[in-house]
Amino acid sequence: MKLDILAIGAHPDDVELGCGATLAKEVSKGKRVGIIDLTRGELGTRGTAETRKAESEAAAKLLGVAFRINMDFADGFFANDKKHQLELIKMIRKYQPDVVVCNAINDRHIDHGKGSKLVSDACFLSGLIKIETQLEGVSELQSAWRPKYVYHYIQWKNLKPDFVVDVSEFIDTKMAAVLAYKTQFYNEASKEPETPISTKNFTDSVKYRARDLGRLVGVEYAEGFTVERLIAVDSLFDVK
Repeated sequence: MKLDILAIGAHPDDVELGCGATLAKEVSKGKRVGIIDLTRGELGTRGTAETRKAESEAAAKLLGVAFRINMDFADGFFANDKKHQLELIKMIRKYQPDVVVCNAINDRHIDHGKGSKLVSDACFLSGLIKIETQLEGVSELQSAWRPKYVYHYIQWKNLKPDFVVDVSEFIDTKMAAVLAYKTQFYNEASKEPETPISTKNFTDSVKYRARDLGRLVGVEYAEGFTVERLIAVDSLFDVK
């Protein structure tokens, strides 16, 4: 059950857009990666919860992750409260990830910043031994577990990353996973209402943002992340 990386998004497609190439890269290196979606994206203007489910499963296969599950929280209305924190703590303790990546700390969609803080708080609380949790159908109490690192991917807003990952060899995998969400993104034949993410400009921006971040660090493509603490290295030579 143990994971190297647990990627969490408020909606199906958040993870693909924010860090899909990074996840594919880590999978290729033998890391065990899982995805949790907090909601089904049922309030989305285009498509339905059912189409999003099928699309998210197709995207997960393209990324090569070990599993993808949905918490079934209410799209737009979930809260960073005890009830939701405890449900996430159960998942963190079940899968014991060393690294958690989650939503942008500040973004256009209210669920992104809210989801970011919910995950961050749950990761901290998961390490407290006096908080007792138990999985349904399992008699034993879960052991406390706190991920070593919590990172936040970047979404709509152009936040300044604290570090970037070279994903040059995996940008095509990322774009394929993103475009698996056929109801959500640009489709000139679609009769559904246009949204900020359904334009061709948005789809193009996913790739040119990665290319611009890559340009800044001397590679073809990169994905950026922010952190809530100082980044430490063992040596000056660890920084590329």
